[in-house]
Formats: sequence, structure tokens, C-alpha cells
Amino acid sequence: MIELSKEELKDFLDSKVLQYNTFDFIEPDPISVPHRYSLKEDIEIAGFLASSIAWGNRKMITKNGHRMMDLLGNSPYDFVMSHEDYQLERLNGFVHRTFNAEDFNHFIKALKHIYTNKGGLQQIFVNNQTDTSLQPAIHALNEAFFEIPHLNRTRKHVADPNKGSVAKRINMCLRWFIRNDNMGVDLGIWDNISPSKLSCPLDVHSGNVARKLGLLTRKQNDGKALQELDNSLRLLDQNDPVKYDFALFGLGIFEGF
Repeated sequence: MIELSKEELKDFLDSKVLQYNTFDFIEPDPISVPHRYSLKEDIEIAGFLASSIAWGNRKMITKNGHRMMDLLGNSPYDFVMSHEDYQLERLNGFVHRTFNAEDFNHFIKALKHIYTNKGGLQQIFVNNQTDTSLQPAIHALNEAFFEIPHLNRTRKHVADPNKGSVAKRINMCLRWFIRNDNMGVDLGIWDNISPSKLSCPLDVHSGNVARKLGLLTRKQNDGKALQELDNSLRLLDQNDPVKYDFALFGLGIFEGF
């Protein structure tokens, strides 16, 4: 573990945020998928789908996220809301690691259910947020997602914090939708949810960097570790703690920290 004072640690991480939270971050990253669109609902669906396959090789995630949009005719919201069942056949053959066409099918149907009966993705998070956290709202999203008939295999692709999950992919998606720091990376389309409630997308890389910096002591990446990391980052910036995701990501992926 590297020994730094709180002030030194904050200065170091702030410098890394400035280094990596730039427009150049977008193109090779899955966030480039929702950046294709200007309609709010297109951004939401593109971002949710792309983040849902965000594990493994970053280049392949981004490539397959764009392929998803191509399969939806580059109009994801219109496809979700107006598709006929036979049109879902065009998704046959899509696969990203363990996410396949059957899962993709359910995601389309579940998103239509959410926009038709729940007021959309944003409304679920507005209705179920607490004063300090969005994790209960992620649980509510999970419940809404599987209210309609589904295959059990698809459940593993939508995290549930109530079962100890760090919900890395959904937390990343929420960062995209809620943060707006005028750097042109995160999209900031949900302006009625405070970025202070965001949780860091915790994975192997960000967890290892956080431990080396003394931000995280818990050894396994689980819900308790996520809470500990959130608390540490909020001490550094209570209004925008998840900006440090850029620093942890950059240090882990690009610098081998």
C-alpha cells in the first residue's frame, strides 16, 4: 500500500481524473455507443445495452455494443417500443461471452415493459433512490426487468445489490447518465438525480488500485467493498465522488499501477 496523506492522495487522483476524463476517452470505450445518439431514450437504451455486456476485452465490448445498435436499425428506442416478435429474429447469432441472442431478446422485451409500464429507466431510479444511494433503485430495476416471462439464464446479466453484487456494469451506466462535468465524456442526461449518490464501478482493476492507495481494505469485491470504496471517495469529493473512476481505471488499465 502506498502511504499518502489525504491531501496528497486527493491531489494525485484529481490529476489522474484530469488526465483521463477527456474527449479522447470516448472512442475506444463502450460509452461511445450511447454517444451515437441525441434522443434521450436512444441514449438510455444504447447505454444500458452496451454497459450490460461490459466485461472482458474493452475493444470487443465496444465493437459488440455498436453491433447491437446496428441490429436495432440504429434506432434503439423505436425498435424497443414498436418491434414485432418476428423482428427479434434479426438478433439471432449475436453473442458476447455468455450473453447471447436469447438474453438480448429478453432485454428488448423487458425494456419495452419498463418504458410502457414503469415510466422508463430514469423513473425507476428517481422513484427508488435514497438520500445517499442508488443501490436500492438497482434492485428495483432488477425486479422490474424480470416481472415478465424470462429464462433463468438471463438473470445473471442484471445485477441485484440485495444479493451482494457490486453491480459494476449498472453503476458504470449510471455514471454515464448522471454525471455532467462539461468534459464531454459522461452524458449527464438525468439531471434530477444527484451525482453524489453514484457508486464507483468496482471491478478487479479498480479494486486493486483502490487497495494500493488505501481507499479499500476489504479483500473481496462485494457489496461491502463497494460501500467502503464509496465512503472513501466521498471523503475526497462529496459532490462528485465517481469522477475518480477515471483515475482508478486509468491507473489500472493504462499504467499497470
